[in-house]
This record gives sequence, C-alpha cells and structure tokens, in this order.
Amino acid sequence: MSTNRPIRVLFVCAGNICRSPMAEAVFRHIVNGAGLSQRFDIASVGTGGWHVGEKPHPGTQAVLQRYQITLGDKRAQRLSRADMERYDYILAMDQENLDDIQLLGVPARGEMRRLLEFAPPGNPLDVPDPYYTGGFDKVYDLVTAGCEGLLNHIRHNEGL
Repeated sequence: MSTNRPIRVLFVCAGNICRSPMAEAVFRHIVNGAGLSQRFDIASVGTGGWHVGEKPHPGTQAVLQRYQITLGDKRAQRLSRADMERYDYILAMDQENLDDIQLLGVPARGEMRRLLEFAPPGNPLDVPDPYYTGGFDKVYDLVTAGCEGLLNHIRHNEGL
C-alpha cells in the first residue's frame, strides 16, 4: 500500500482528554524519532462528546511534559462517521471504546483494533482509564509499548 498519501492513524478513547491524546502525542513522538513524520497523519478523538473543545487532562499533560513529548494545541474532539472512512488504522484504548466505535454502524476503511494488541505479550489488552483513578504513569508505559508495536506493524504493512 506504499503510496505518497499519508498513512492516517486515529486513537480513540471515551472523552479524548486522557488516553487517546496521550497515545496521539506518544505515537507522533515515536514517528518523528524514526524520521517518518512526513508519512503520517495522526489524530485522536473520543466516543463521547462530554469534553469537546477541552485541553487534555492535567495528568496527561504532566506525564508527557516529564518525558518531553509535546501535545501542541490539542483539544478534545468527538468521533464522527467520516473518521471511519478517513483513517487507515483506528486504535481503541479498550474493548468498551471498540464496542462504541462499532455502534456507529459504519465499517472501518482500514484496520480497527485495540492499541495494546500491538504491545509485547504479557501486557493487558485494555488501557485503563485514569480519569477517575489516576495512574497516568502506568497508562504512559502501556501506551508507549502499544505505539512502538503499532509503528513496527505499520512499517511492515506499508513497506516503510
């Protein structure tokens, strides 16, 4: 599938203020480090609209700042039907998010899976939601493992 068109990657969680913007920023950081930034279009959204327009959660901001990963001017957005047709890779943070995506009733144009399916064996398959319980450092570790495996998967699929 190697063309000049950007490879479009979308991360999805419930509100788009904790896990998915963290995954978006981490994946962008890893892609930039691999010298592939020109080949990717990376974004994140939430399945619900509660936080649309808000900045990422302070816990997400703090952990990314600690690792010197930039968020840019990210504001929460809600998943749309058009996203299903636009993105090559749609990565849900957990099974509930994946179920919510499927409730849209629009088949994904590309791959749609949980992010941690790309993490090394021994990791859980769901990224826990730190909104109520904290645990942003653990989420960062899981997201990083998933993003590294995802980039390897995409490089193999796309011939990068």
